[in-house]
This record gives sequence, C-alpha cells and structure tokens, in this order.
Amino acid sequence: MKKLALHWKILIGMVLGILFGFLALQLGWQNFIADWIKPLGTIFVKLLKLIAVPLIVASLIKGISDLKDISKFKNIGIRTMLIYIGTTVVAITIGLALVNIIQPGDGISPETVDKLTNTYAKSSSIAAKITEANKQQSSGPLQFVVDMVPDNAVSAMSNNKAMLQVIFFTIFLGISMLLIGEKKAKPLKDFFDGLNDAILKMVDIIMLVSPYAVFALLANVVVTSGDPDILLALLKYAGVVVLGLFLMVVFYSILVSIYTKKNPFWFLKQLSPAQLLAFSTSSSAATLPVTMERVEEHIGVDKEVSSFVLPVGATINMDGTSLYQAVAAVFVMQVLWPEGLGFANQMSIVLTALLASIGSAAVPGAGMVMLVIVLESIGFPKDLYPVALALIFAVDRPLDMLRTTINVTGDATVSMIVAKSVGKLGDPKPKNWDDNYEDVK
Repeated sequence: MKKLALHWKILIGMVLGILFGFLALQLGWQNFIADWIKPLGTIFVKLLKLIAVPLIVASLIKGISDLKDISKFKNIGIRTMLIYIGTTVVAITIGLALVNIIQPGDGISPETVDKLTNTYAKSSSIAAKITEANKQQSSGPLQFVVDMVPDNAVSAMSNNKAMLQVIFFTIFLGISMLLIGEKKAKPLKDFFDGLNDAILKMVDIIMLVSPYAVFALLANVVVTSGDPDILLALLKYAGVVVLGLFLMVVFYSILVSIYTKKNPFWFLKQLSPAQLLAFSTSSSAATLPVTMERVEEHIGVDKEVSSFVLPVGATINMDGTSLYQAVAAVFVMQVLWPEGLGFANQMSIVLTALLASIGSAAVPGAGMVMLVIVLESIGFPKDLYPVALALIFAVDRPLDMLRTTINVTGDATVSMIVAKSVGKLGDPKPKNWDDNYEDVK
C-alpha cells in the first residue's frame, strides 16, 4: 500500500468505510462505530480545521508581500470575484434547467410526503436551520459587508466560521507591510514565510492518516443514514442533483482545457485527494488546507494567487450548493406549491441563490439554511417550511458530501484560471512530509 498514490489510498479507505458501515448496520454495531470508529474521523477533521486559519494568514500575507505591487492584487481580486459569480450563475442555471426538464417532484406520492413529514418535520435540526435562516433574512442589505470587518482580530481567528473576517484582517496587514517598505517589513515577512512552510508540512503529516480517517467518517455516515425506503423514494430528486453536479465537473474540465491548456484529467487527478476529503467531511473549510497544498504544489498555481482565491472561494463560492438550491427549491414547489412555478419566481431563485451562497458559512448543512432563504424570496408559504425541509432532509447528507466536492473543484478551477490570466501558473513542485527528515534524525 506504500507505493499507492495518495488518492488511491483515500479511495480504498472510503470504499472500506462504506462496506464496513453496511456490515455494522446488519450486525447492530452502531454504538461500536460511535464509540470507537467515529472519534478518529472527528480528530482528523479537527486537525484540518486547527491549521486552516494559521494557513490562511501565513499564506495570504506571503502572497501579498511577494507581489510588491498593490495593483496586481487588485487585478487578482476583481478577476476572482467576477469568475466566481459567473460559475455560480452557470451552476444555478444548470440546476433549474434539469429540474424543469426531469420534474422529479411529479413522482412523489402524498403518502411519501406524509411519511417524510412525520419522520423529520419536528426534528431539532430542521428547526435550527429555519431559525438561522430567519436570522440571516432579518439583517440589513449591507450586513454582509459589516460582518466582514472584525472588531477583534484574535477573536475572528478563533472562529472558523469567520473566514471572511480573517481574510479582511490579513489583506489589511499584508498591504500595510507593503506600504512600510521591504526593509522594515522583512522580519515580519520572514516569520510568516516560515510559518507558512511549517503549516504546509503539517498538512503533509495530517494527510498520512487520511485513508483511515475517511474510513471512519464514511462508516459513521452509513450507520447514521435514514430509512432506506425513504431514500429510494427520493432517488429521482437525488439523481437530478447528481447529474447537475456531474455537468459542473464537465464545465470545469472544459474551462481548464480551453483556457489553461492543461489536461482536465490530469487536473482532476492532482486535485482528487482534496475532492475525496471534501466528500468525506462535507466541509470546504476543513478541506481548505489540503486544497491549497494540492493546488500550489501539485498543480502549479503560484501562492500569490492561491492564497487569496482559495480562502475566498471556500467562503463565498458554492457552485455545488447553489445548483442544489435551484433543484431543491423547484422540487419542493413541484410537490407542495405547484402554483408558484412561474418564470418570475425562478429568476428570483437565480438571484437569491447567488446572494445566499456569498453569505453562507463553509460548514456542513449550510445548504438547507440557504434553501429557506431562497424559498422566502419567492413567497413560499411559511407554514410549509418544516414539510419542505423534511422532504429533502433524508438525502441531504450524501448530497451535501457531493456538492462540497464540486465546491472545492470550482475553487481550484478558478484559481487556475486567475493564475493563468496573470502569468502565475507554473510547473508543479510537490513536496513530501519527510523531505527534511534526514536533517533532524
């Protein structure tokens, strides 16, 4: 197994985890999984989140200070935002087209709706999602901008959900370092350069246990999954989402092939460890350290680009989640509110899903909060919110895993495009965890 590439090791861990999960279900080992297997996956995710903020700070400051020209950073920022908005609109459009053509809601019987309602509508998780969505809805139009500016940098760095605040402070600090001159900024720059190298080495070390961690994560997902009969009833809806996500991969591959002149299969292979971890953790934020390591060292995107594009993407770019919003919203309307399926409402879905994706956290389950916001924007009956979420709750976790994978793929694609546009896409320079082992043995 030592000679296998990392993505194959992780894939084997995923397959074994799923098979072991099904075996544990048959043998009634749910408690064993929860007590002895799940903790390994939990520790792994916590380790990745542990280094996410230090990596963003160190990498972004290194990237900005290496630019030596603020105008270059402005060009990178503008291009990044425009491309992210463009890919998100494409994702939402694909979702709307598929759900209107295939119409998965037509196959849901009233009995299935009743069963889903009785099983999930009173769930505390669904109630929490509705509460959080209402909280976001009640905020002012510029609240998103206000929330980007921290009043305490240390406090922002202690919260993985405050990625934009960390990015704001780090950009502010990096630009200030440029303005004080290279000589005065050198001690601080040397510190962050060293911190960046150390954090990336931590990523390499953490990835050594990734095959075992994804085994634990997926075994737990299987044993905590819902009623198989309900999952089968929602298979058509889930299939539409999966087809849309696959088409997004095709779209990314075309962009990579045409604009960067790179082989899209090579691109997907190099990124695959980050994609597999995104699938296992359902969190773009937790996967961010690995995504940055793969994009910089294995794809060749310069740190000046990746250190800005990827953290911002993990926070505001949710192509997979936005596509899911379009499919889920129309699916729910097909089942519960067919009279609302007008052209104006569907255009509202495009705009609201785009805006909601920018303001949502890169954490598991954010998609359902976004869905409530989207439904609110088109006048969906409020008394049906619990039923609407119950309708998709059973398959939300596996779909969340898939759409997070697409989110990460989109981030990497945009980083390549931006890097190519500013002449910062070079040759890969992969590193291993034991590159300097002989020096410290």
